[in-house]
Amino acid sequence: MAENENGVAHKLHTVDARTLRAIAHPLRIRLLNALREFGPATASKLGERLGESSGATSYHLRQLAESGLVEDAPELGKGRERWWRAVHDGSTFDSADFRTHADPEVRGAIDVVLHETATTHAQELNTWLGTMGDWPEEWQRSWDMSDFKVRLTPELAREMAEKMHELVQSYRDRVPEGTEGSAVVRTHLHAFPRPSE
Repeated sequence: MAENENGVAHKLHTVDARTLRAIAHPLRIRLLNALREFGPATASKLGERLGESSGATSYHLRQLAESGLVEDAPELGKGRERWWRAVHDGSTFDSADFRTHADPEVRGAIDVVLHETATTHAQELNTWLGTMGDWPEEWQRSWDMSDFKVRLTPELAREMAEKMHELVQSYRDRVPEGTEGSAVVRTHLHAFPRPSE
């Protein structure tokens, strides 16, 4: 569990081979992300949000629940409505641990998760580019899409990424929920080596 400077705890799940297999499906990744970002929902509401049938979302929510990633939120349900919530605020893993795993199913699962995450990042950025004109001018001047080229060793690349994570975490919970003019800001970090030639 990570704690920010204000002492608010954020539950992070460390992915193991078992939970990796559970999330290695595009719809399950999207369901888990939706519950983490938008809060508890029913299978029907998630189906509407994601453009999927409630039957498909129900099935995959049950699979996520079996792995301990989502759980029932019975206090929210009325009658036969079944509400779901994410158990953790986020997940963390070292992809290198899975890329060299003895089980080929685990190696395949990490590829699914990494590629699906990259696709989601691209979709989120493209959605912003397509809708930024709908946002107030202050937000249109506050966003960023940068890329940098820096020569590093593997150790320095890891150090740089860790420092960027620390910087983003230092901004967590500084703005209370419902603050006028505020919005949830998505920040993507991609750092990878490129050939010299």
